[in-house]
Amino acid sequence: MTKLKLLDVYDENDSRIDKFNASIKSDYTLTSNYERIEADFAWLDIMENTIIYIDNILRNPNRFIINEEEVVKVELAKRITVDSIKHLAKHTNFIQEIEDNGDIKPSKVLNINKDESYNTYENRLIYTLINNMKMYLEMKEKNFVDSSSLKDDKRCEYNAGAKVGAERININMVITSKTDFKKKQGSKNGMTTLERFNKLKLRVADLTNTPVYIQLAKEHVAKVIPPVKKTNLILKNTNFQYAMKLWDFLQANMKDDTKVEKDKKNLHDDAGIKQMLDDAFLLDYLVMTSIDTTHEILTDKSKQELVQDLTNKMIDKIVELNADLPEEALEQLLGQKIAMVRSKREASLVELENKFNERINLFVNKILSFSFR
Repeated sequence: MTKLKLLDVYDENDSRIDKFNASIKSDYTLTSNYERIEADFAWLDIMENTIIYIDNILRNPNRFIINEEEVVKVELAKRITVDSIKHLAKHTNFIQEIEDNGDIKPSKVLNINKDESYNTYENRLIYTLINNMKMYLEMKEKNFVDSSSLKDDKRCEYNAGAKVGAERININMVITSKTDFKKKQGSKNGMTTLERFNKLKLRVADLTNTPVYIQLAKEHVAKVIPPVKKTNLILKNTNFQYAMKLWDFLQANMKDDTKVEKDKKNLHDDAGIKQMLDDAFLLDYLVMTSIDTTHEILTDKSKQELVQDLTNKMIDKIVELNADLPEEALEQLLGQKIAMVRSKREASLVELENKFNERINLFVNKILSFSFR
């Protein structure tokens, strides 16, 4: 692991450190807002894939014939059947008179109304499944989540001051950190999660408008309670096989499986955090004072080494910028520049010397011409 370079400025024998730590006064606030949401959209996939099979069942529902028997006045009977005659033979009290030719005139007869009913176990199973789908969608809509996400916002404000001898040091610092991430795993086939959800709601609403569902709802039929009876139709029919997969899924996941984790903190009196911030302030101070080493008195040898080092760096830079020039052209260019600089410096020295001599001569002439009267 690479050592932090700023630690090079820390010398535990430095007397300034004790003075700094003894005089420091600081305060801070650290806030943190964290929210993590983990969503699973398996429910959306399985409902979308199964709803077509539920629609197939409702379009070709299982049904049976109900015979409703009722004794009514003969004029209200819709038709006389064999069962009506058998009933009249057993209930002779409904015979009003027997005519001379042997015809029987009844006062009342048995009327049988035949009607189709959707109130079968299999249909009630699908009716219950649709209601479970509706409840599940209502639960998801209440706290709708369109993706997994992570939000993590932090903010630190730090103010401090210290004194080292006559030197006063102050710092005012604000640090912020923000994480905002979303994973769009609910999108599919060019549709967002919300668009898929709204489309699914409409398709489930269409199921509740079918004749089978409407009749069963009107009759307030009893819902199917697990375990489900494995009738031949449920076991062998492909549409029911897919419907049962959704049934089993919802039975195991009727609670919202979206995981939400939230955490909010506001710290201002944690001694450990305060100490770390104070230590960082100390290191910042030591880094700043490290520039004082550039003001040390240099010996002639050190000056010469410094000049040589700077010269080498400048030459390296010139060669790097003119790498395509031939060596002779580069040497000629450098020679011309050096000669030009020297010429300018010599011209400046001659001009300065002439000005100096001119002023000296004027001063001497004034002295020679001075006399006491």
